[in-house]
Amino acid sequence: GERPYACDAPGCEYRAATAINLKSNRPTHTGERPFACDEPECEYRAAQAGTLEKHKRTHSGERPYACDEPGCGYRASEAGSIKVHKRTYSGERPYACDEPGCKYRSTLSSGVWQHKKRQHKKSKHTTN
Repeated sequence: GERPYACDAPGCEYRAATAINLKSNRPTHTGERPFACDEPECEYRAAQAGTLEKHKRTHSGERPYACDEPGCGYRASEAGSIKVHKRTYSGERPYACDEPGCKYRSTLSSGVWQHKKRQHKKSKHTTN
């Protein structure tokens, strides 16, 4: 859809469909965290309401996202976790090692970094 509202923060490419959505992006630049967890003794604060909602699931144990594969009971607290989980069934491995001649692929980008560290003795910040 159309996103006519652009963030004016230096280096930010965020664009929103509504002015309200654009306003929700501002705290990511100012460091403001107006959304506080209401769980006793929890000091967590978030810049965006949606981020706080995800955090609250760490207290409640809620897992609203379910795998739709027949017979699979996997549930997750975040939609992105379901996407990664489904790669178990599809065989998709979108992240590849960039070392010459290496054919390693992973479902997670962090899997490639772990592989490179173990197999190629590379750190996350090494370019070659």
